[in-house]
Amino acid sequence: MSKVVFDKPKALSDVPFHYCPGCTHGIVHRLVAEVIDELGIEGNTVGIAPVGCSVFAYNYFECDMIEAPHGRAPAVATGVKRARPDTVVFTYQGDGDLAAIGTAETVHSATRGENITIIFINNAIYGMTGGQMAPTTLLGQVTTTSPYGRDAKIQGNPVHVCEMLSTLDGTAYAERVAVDSPKNVIAAKKAIKKAFQNQIDKKGFSIVEVLSTCPTNWGLAPTEALTWLRENMMPFYPLGVYKDKTKEEN
Repeated sequence: MSKVVFDKPKALSDVPFHYCPGCTHGIVHRLVAEVIDELGIEGNTVGIAPVGCSVFAYNYFECDMIEAPHGRAPAVATGVKRARPDTVVFTYQGDGDLAAIGTAETVHSATRGENITIIFINNAIYGMTGGQMAPTTLLGQVTTTSPYGRDAKIQGNPVHVCEMLSTLDGTAYAERVAVDSPKNVIAAKKAIKKAFQNQIDKKGFSIVEVLSTCPTNWGLAPTEALTWLRENMMPFYPLGVYKDKTKEEN
């Protein structure tokens, strides 16, 4: 008899992804779904879908999903969590959604210590709308709105989300991970699971930032995009835990 060693998570819908070839959204979707399965919380979980490339996230998860206006996912998550405090609530957001139009909602949900989980996808660009400069776009990076490369004197400096949120008293957990290699994918899943467990344990606001690729808008092949992420994004956005109150309490 053959033994199943790898299967689709039950919390992941049997629907083809709409993402471009080489996009790492699919990897992160799977990790979130695996964590939901392992924690046994599918029937008690509400996900908040954003505006951006992952706007159709409600099609891909078997848990209840709510579509939020652009940038407002943390506010919607706050409302759901306060109305149904025993429900596990997570947002899934890109850098344009979370760190641009949704900056206020993100910062204030963190500073209030809302007991929610945020999965933040950082691919350093606006993906869905054609590759414009995002708050996380690197200095010198060419985009459709920074054709000569991002210049700090003109467009300002990139935003370091984990570093910023780690300064807030209400943040319980902030970690930056990547999904460019098997080793890092395993570490990313561990971080996502911790962020969900923190909520179950009523620890407060948790965010996992995932460095991801956008081969289409970067103008690179999928394998080249992974190399670009390692050589350019990782040095500027170092991986690691930026805040963990659970360790501080121990």
